[in-house]
Amino acid sequence: MTKQDPILFGHNLTERIVSVELDAISGTATLFSRLVQDHIEVNALPFVPWLLCSEHRTFPGANTTELEGPGYKWRIDFLSSGWNGYLSARTQLRNAHVSILAYGSQTKQFLTASGITLFKNMAFEDIRRMQIDIETTTLSPSDPRARVLMISASDSCNRTEQYVGGETTIISKLAELVISWDPDIIEGHNIFSFDLPYLMERCRSLGVPFILGRDIKSSPSIGQPRNCAIGALNRPFTPIFIYGRHVIDTYLQVQRFDAPRGQISSYGLKECARVYGISSTNRTIVDRTRIEEELNVDPENVKKYGAEDVEETKDLSGLVTPTDFYQTQMVPETYQTVAVTGNGEKVNSLLVREYLRRNHAIPIAQISAEYPGGYTEVRAVGVVHHVVKTDVESLYPSLMLTRQIKPASDRLNVFLPLLADLTDRRLASKSKAKSVDRTTQEFLYWDGLQNSFKTLINSFYGYIGGPFHFNDYAAAKQVTIAGQEIVRTIAEELETTGSLVIEIDTDGIYFRPPETVIAFDQEIEYIAKIAQCVPQGIRLIHDGRFTAMLSLKIKNYVLVEYDGRKIMKGSSLRSRADERFGRDFLTTAIDLLLLEDYSELANVYRVTLETLLDGRMSIGQLARRERITAKTAISKQRSKMRELINAGSIVEGDIVHVYNRSDGSVGLESEFSSDEDRDYYAGRLYKFALRLADALGTERFKQLFPKPKPAEQRLHDRLQSSFDF
Repeated sequence: MTKQDPILFGHNLTERIVSVELDAISGTATLFSRLVQDHIEVNALPFVPWLLCSEHRTFPGANTTELEGPGYKWRIDFLSSGWNGYLSARTQLRNAHVSILAYGSQTKQFLTASGITLFKNMAFEDIRRMQIDIETTTLSPSDPRARVLMISASDSCNRTEQYVGGETTIISKLAELVISWDPDIIEGHNIFSFDLPYLMERCRSLGVPFILGRDIKSSPSIGQPRNCAIGALNRPFTPIFIYGRHVIDTYLQVQRFDAPRGQISSYGLKECARVYGISSTNRTIVDRTRIEEELNVDPENVKKYGAEDVEETKDLSGLVTPTDFYQTQMVPETYQTVAVTGNGEKVNSLLVREYLRRNHAIPIAQISAEYPGGYTEVRAVGVVHHVVKTDVESLYPSLMLTRQIKPASDRLNVFLPLLADLTDRRLASKSKAKSVDRTTQEFLYWDGLQNSFKTLINSFYGYIGGPFHFNDYAAAKQVTIAGQEIVRTIAEELETTGSLVIEIDTDGIYFRPPETVIAFDQEIEYIAKIAQCVPQGIRLIHDGRFTAMLSLKIKNYVLVEYDGRKIMKGSSLRSRADERFGRDFLTTAIDLLLLEDYSELANVYRVTLETLLDGRMSIGQLARRERITAKTAISKQRSKMRELINAGSIVEGDIVHVYNRSDGSVGLESEFSSDEDRDYYAGRLYKFALRLADALGTERFKQLFPKPKPAEQRLHDRLQSSFDF
């Protein structure tokens, strides 16, 4: 096990490494280092595959070593048998039902064993990033009409290139450009699912080489499907690898970035750019279904559109990826892997690496067990003015440190010192960031670093309650119960001193302060007084102030900032699966609720309902977005979608816009012929209104939003009205 940084050719090989590639046949790790901006230095180190197992085993060409402690205590290094020896041994051990810890990634094995990590002593601005976007005739590269029409590229050196013309020529030019610019990172919005697979398939069909690798001989390769960790969820995707470079999909990264914020309802590039203030006010828009036609009519406008796409991708990446970049400096993984991996797995990698460095066994994970979650409660619904949020900063990590709560299996006492060290590093980086000019690269470095520390620190609690080697469900329960007690104490103190507590969510509380607390400074002072009720080592902070809050139910609310901007939280208020007319209705209804203009709210509902029932709502407002997955074909809830699959109209992987027809079937937006199920959509409008019911109360809700009558009843009423006349 390597215990110190390797030195070669007069400099530290662990400095400024931008990528590592493994050659299993030769047993060599090739390191690419950007020692200066325009030059990549290449070095090599030996690579010895290894694994850990719970029982003593020996294999030809391998060395077995006993580690200290229980668990995975036998380390097997495949000194002469190499990668093939490793694969054979792994298969034999699995067939024999021997518990093993075996990384399938050669790169992770090498980085874990060597102690090397990427990007050390580099700022995010030091790496070379290149953005790619393509415009095509079809969404599927296997369609007989498929063709790449235009390619746009930009990079972090503020260079831009665009290619229009013959498909073979422009794809070849892109490959030459990648080799010329020599980026460390290739970025694109939906690049895993669209741009790269499309280009690869077109090259295969055309018989065109697509050399993008740093070895100037490798084409992109498709990896095994895996999941991207997005908050508490996982999204499946298929990675694509390029030799010596990392591929980053901003479509996935913005979802990870937005998960705790909930600001975005659609993750399309233009919507992301709009929400985050990246797009220009006069952003060029071209209908993608008319790209080919527009290229013939106004090619410069289409080229401007493509150039803005890659520029927005670059700016979006600059916002949503730095945390993963700086975490890569600590975690023994590639940047491309860190960017899609959950934080619990990153903590696990740090602990495993340290235990192996000390030649100690890795514990076997505990069997899953239930434990309580954080304390959540809504104590007030409706519209509340002058709202403040207070937050217990890093509640669970702070509790673990102050009360010395750690996994029972941490025999070397690594867990808490690692947490304390990351906390100290975060505070030091945060202090550095505050001490320098916010417009400088130095600020960006320290701020990015402190955010990466913060993200890891906050995952230590989730780690001990997850399926990891050093988990401990009893410890997780201890932390949770202690956290519940503290947040309840804070809420009681707020109410005792005259505040209205609106919502409590784990470590944060929204409240309306007493009438005497008005200005920001007074809010700070008030929270400082409330903080006297919490134990030493627990820090209560001012975490936001809002002119109003619409509280609906737990984790579903709208906050209005003092500049008028609204923050919506929760699936009741925004969902990408909702029809546009429903999203528009909720947006308007929320504005009116905040103004407490109930008569206009009732009028908006009535007009929207009449528009739906009269057939005057456009298909763009009625259609909903559907992603076609393997489950779509077997799901009972989506049985109508199977008809489109069986008809060959859609295939797995498609993202389509569909609507409900009056005959009970589902149709594609492109096939719309004013045949929508009006009763269905009237019912949908009522369900959208129901999301606001908790804020209005039963009687007021009934007055504002009467339930739509079925078609038979409406017909009867019309006939009765005629008869009465």
